[in-house]
Amino acid sequence: MPTKHHPRRGSKGYSPRKRARSEVPRIQSWPDGDDKPRLQGFAGYKAGMTHAFVVDYRPTSTTSGQEVMIPVTVVETPPMKIAAIRLYKSTPYGLKTITETWADNVEELKGRIPLPKKTKELEVEDFDDIRVIAYTKPRDVTGVPKKLPEIMEIRIGGGSKEERLNYAKEILGKEVDISDIYSDGSMVDIAAITKGKGFQGSIKRWGLKLLTHKNRKHRRMVGTLGPWLSWVRSTVPQGGQTGYHHRVEYNKRILRIGENGEEITPEGGFLHYGVVRNKYILLHGSIPGPAKRLIRMRDAIRYHKGVKVEKPEITYISTMSKQGV
Repeated sequence: MPTKHHPRRGSKGYSPRKRARSEVPRIQSWPDGDDKPRLQGFAGYKAGMTHAFVVDYRPTSTTSGQEVMIPVTVVETPPMKIAAIRLYKSTPYGLKTITETWADNVEELKGRIPLPKKTKELEVEDFDDIRVIAYTKPRDVTGVPKKLPEIMEIRIGGGSKEERLNYAKEILGKEVDISDIYSDGSMVDIAAITKGKGFQGSIKRWGLKLLTHKNRKHRRMVGTLGPWLSWVRSTVPQGGQTGYHHRVEYNKRILRIGENGEEITPEGGFLHYGVVRNKYILLHGSIPGPAKRLIRMRDAIRYHKGVKVEKPEITYISTMSKQGV
């Protein structure tokens, strides 16, 4: 008789499913830049979700050109400050730092890292890549109970090496706004740490099928751990840490970059967040992580053949209460 096809439960693509090392997402690769030099990323804090009515901008969609209701995510994006410039050289073992210079007015970082005593002038050498060290300003966000900033590295892309270096020197020690980098209709990738769920069993962690009611002892367990007199293989689904993983979602469109966050805040504020008081962005769809989680954006690295949208047409954004206020 033919054997039954039984696909395995759960994807091994993200194994081992351990907790993320840091709440600040890491970005390991950057796309090529445009004609002019600019930062290729930004950061913000996830406020929550709502829904909006948008004229469908996708030409191949069955509702193209019609007004549709879509879920949107609100991310509060206060300005970021550029603390340092770092130059890299390509080696057979990857990028290697050759020199860096720090700004003088970075007192907010005293409680986070030891600052250099004396800033040196940036010696222009033969470099292959240039990046800046930027940090957030959580004190300006009332929905996040943080005081110490998060530090991250952002690549400068576009133009020649000299143009990128001059651009980095111009923004060193200054605040950068999200509207200086992105515009309405831009495509970005979102990196974040997912919502943590602690220790969970194999049913919730891997999506196993419940055993029959005639099974011995329990139903919410794996059928077998493997052959007799053998070690338990890593492919056997078992319980363990679930959630709080580093994930990247590709090709998220920025529908709007707003100036006043109070115009998007629902009645009573966002659940577990409150009122958005700084600049914000509207993203099409959902993104990883709970409210208050740090979100990093990057230029879309896989968006090669797509639809260019100058400015999505939004007809209505819901500000109804999410808690029955």
